Amino acid sequence: MIWFTALSMLIIGALASLPLWGGAGIMRLTVEFLTLLALAQLWNLLAGYTGLVSIGQQAWIGIGGYALIVAVNDLGLPILLGLALAGFIAMLLALPAAGLLFRLRGGYFSVSTWVMAEVLRLLVTNSTDWMRGGLGRTLDTGTLSRETRELLTYALAVVIGLGIVALVHLLMRTRSGLALIAIRDSEMAAASLGIETQRMKLYLYLLCASGTGIVGALIYLNLLRITPDAAFSVQWTAFMIFIVVIGGIGTIEGPIVGTIIFFILRQFLSDFGEWSLILLGAVAVIMMMFAPEGVWGIIRRRWQFEIFPVQRRIGTDADDMHLPSH
Repeated sequence: MIWFTALSMLIIGALASLPLWGGAGIMRLTVEFLTLLALAQLWNLLAGYTGLVSIGQQAWIGIGGYALIVAVNDLGLPILLGLALAGFIAMLLALPAAGLLFRLRGGYFSVSTWVMAEVLRLLVTNSTDWMRGGLGRTLDTGTLSRETRELLTYALAVVIGLGIVALVHLLMRTRSGLALIAIRDSEMAAASLGIETQRMKLYLYLLCASGTGIVGALIYLNLLRITPDAAFSVQWTAFMIFIVVIGGIGTIEGPIVGTIIFFILRQFLSDFGEWSLILLGAVAVIMMMFAPEGVWGIIRRRWQFEIFPVQRRIGTDADDMHLPSH
């Protein structure tokens, strides 16, 4: 579509030129926006498209942040390699975790993901020698100047943020994406159609853990200092859930709209302190009660409009799944 290509080029052009006309404050705000958008897209891929509702994704944010600092400070690796290592370590640790978590279903799975994140937080907190325990650690960027680091962080945020949106869109237009939706709707029915449900869920869980680990490393490249309580805070996952629920679960556009709404609400609620979280939760509950499809769901239903269509025709889907068409 011509309009989609034009809009994409406009957004990419604006983001690419922002360091030329925007200040450091705007760049940092954009980095925060893109990291939250990436986290929300990954959580939506896990819960909205596959039905794996995790409330422990903060585990991979913490692992990614600490992996980056260890890679750069202790191993002397460059930042880019540290980001890649953060994603790999998160995926490596997610493999045995998935072996335990996938034995559970529904609410038991969700609660267990949070327990797993808490276990990792306690392990890091009690590692007083290497990880410095609750005192946390500070990223040493060496001879890299502040301006160069901020520009590098911004460039990485643009690439990672937009890349994750593109990855989710491309994945959901493949046979694997169709299989994930089938698993979400009915795992038993999907298995009866020949879909290897456990393998598909494992691959997806590892992908989301790795992506979240990379984003976690990016977050602490921006913040420089990490502590276990902050990195493994359930608040990270609460933000992801809020963004997806408000914007529209099971859509690519939903997390984008939800992230915009989250930033606007946060600005208005910033003076309420701790009450702001309660008010955000109240907004989410009201939305789930009266508009469970989210803001983008309302827009799509009213105007039949989509930016990232992922629907498949029945005949095509049957061919892709090697099923007889009817």
